[in-house]
Amino acid sequence: MEDLRRFIDLNFYKLCASGNDFIIILNFDKKISPEEGKFLAKKLCRHKFSISADGLIFLENPVSPEAKFAWRFFNADGSEAEMCGNGARCVARLVEEIGLFKSPFYFETKAGLIYAEVKGKRVKVALTEPKDLQINLSIKINQQNFVSHFVNTGVPHVVIFWDKLEELPIEEIGAKIRYHEMFKPSGTNVNFVKIEEKNGQKFLKVRTYERGVEAETLACGTGSSASAYIAYKLGLIENPVNVLTRGGEVLTIYIDEIENKIYLEGDTIFVFEGKIKEDALR
Repeated sequence: MEDLRRFIDLNFYKLCASGNDFIIILNFDKKISPEEGKFLAKKLCRHKFSISADGLIFLENPVSPEAKFAWRFFNADGSEAEMCGNGARCVARLVEEIGLFKSPFYFETKAGLIYAEVKGKRVKVALTEPKDLQINLSIKINQQNFVSHFVNTGVPHVVIFWDKLEELPIEEIGAKIRYHEMFKPSGTNVNFVKIEEKNGQKFLKVRTYERGVEAETLACGTGSSASAYIAYKLGLIENPVNVLTRGGEVLTIYIDEIENKIYLEGDTIFVFEGKIKEDALR
């Protein structure tokens, strides 16, 4: 890696959605290469020792004429991801807040074009079309068979319905499923889901082990969407679907069967704007 001094005092933004936090950097001049992006993600996303985040996002110029901008998304471990629902809501809030673009608009990701609407703190995004749906897969972990379901909502997700959600050793089981032979080479995110009911209304509680973070996160937008989509397809819940995340926020998932689209809606938090200092890169 070349001299790190050129990253010192680089401007960044920190936003959060449902407990997922992100560092966002404007890179329209392409001064930061993808290789440097991987390095910066591993340095800046470190919890307690740097800025701390679940992911690092660069905003760049798009290729598609329909898109206002493009993003490059890096997980905390430096791996590049195609899509992130909560990250998408954060970047949409940011570009409207700082006056770059007025919603509604499309932006470009490796998973395809993402549509976004911003209404103050609340942001609604249309994910890419769900694909590769597989129902009732059997995954064997620790001599136990897990009845599982799979769908790609921009990134791959396994969904497992589990009644004793709080007792689940999610990081142990989640990691084994994430690296399971069935999902090689790219691996998968893993969602454990319980159907709850309050005041006659059903909703989902979801815990997610995220690929790239390699741990449970407080929320996952594409994971909540995958869980809602599969629960709806199995006839277990009505549309729209409310999802209670580990961080305590309720996301609303809308499933449009005619257009084969999933819409993810929830609040965002603009945490702060700052500059990278030398100690954050050590």
